[in-house]
Amino acid sequence: MSTFEEYRRCIDSLDAEIVSHLNERISCAMEIGRLKQESNAPVYVPAREMQVFEKVMGMNEGPMSDAHLRAIYREIMSAAISMELESSIAYLGPATTYSHQAALSKFGQSLRYLPCETIEQVFDEVEKGRAQYGVVPVENSIEGGVTPTQDRLTHTPLKIAAELYLPIHHCLIVQPGQTSPAKIYSNPQALSQCRNWLQRHFPDAELLPTRSTAGASERVKEDPDAAAIASRLAAEEFGLEILAENIQDIPGNTTRFLVLGREYGPPSGNDKTSVFFGVRHKTGALFQTLEPLHRAGLNLSKIESRPSKQRAWEYTFFVDLEGHADDPKVKAVLDELADHCLEFTVLGSYPIGFTS
Repeated sequence: MSTFEEYRRCIDSLDAEIVSHLNERISCAMEIGRLKQESNAPVYVPAREMQVFEKVMGMNEGPMSDAHLRAIYREIMSAAISMELESSIAYLGPATTYSHQAALSKFGQSLRYLPCETIEQVFDEVEKGRAQYGVVPVENSIEGGVTPTQDRLTHTPLKIAAELYLPIHHCLIVQPGQTSPAKIYSNPQALSQCRNWLQRHFPDAELLPTRSTAGASERVKEDPDAAAIASRLAAEEFGLEILAENIQDIPGNTTRFLVLGREYGPPSGNDKTSVFFGVRHKTGALFQTLEPLHRAGLNLSKIESRPSKQRAWEYTFFVDLEGHADDPKVKAVLDELADHCLEFTVLGSYPIGFTS
């Protein structure tokens, strides 16, 4: 039977090989980065990222889970990108917000991050070149669309480069020893997502909106009579105690986030395309616009309307469809759609995201 020391010697030997191979991998990635700079190609290529994840998970025979393996490779690729990417990743801050967690989930720990006070500022930082990419929430499985993101998408040169889905696990966090807070802080979305739970457990508490869950945690740090709805990460960051976990009213609460960049990448083979359009105010206009999708057999995965803000009772539409805008079949349909529209924009094409 092998001893502890024999297993440890085996681990030490494997670690030496792993470190050597990791440095070889990083060296190869750096050479690719040099070639990208020479050809002015983007550093972050979501299609390639997806290919790497699929490849390594296809080789996985356990006992490590695919999720664990993906997390490890997320950090390996993060280290490689950090050596090529001089700019930052903008996100709706401050640190420990769900947007921050989404950014870390997508880009890893090795990159620099730029917290922003508003969603509009995230767009501004990327548009002005102070950040290479931005991460913003676009919809929640309970609350629906995130209006500031949708509104800004209609007038930005930026494109959607990637998407990801982050499960939202709300916690009620307090100063150590507090069990009956008189005030509960959080952003309006989090308060709404936990409304029924709060009514059952703290019906007399004053609910106070803040700009972010991290901001709510800061308030609790200063106020012993208060609690915050925030993440486990926020509790750890601010030295607070978790009074209750998973307090959201509906299980499966998930937020979809977008990665914004100056361009979208090439097809990955499993892609989604997002478009924005406005139609004439006449009978059958929306049907005529969408009919080419049905005729071509393209699956429409989402459609959402928003007021045009130009004329009363006129609407614009956000549509997600399966396929990449550069695929000939999809491109032909998008061209036909554009002919029916008063305005039409391809917001981006990107690999279909998975839950982090």
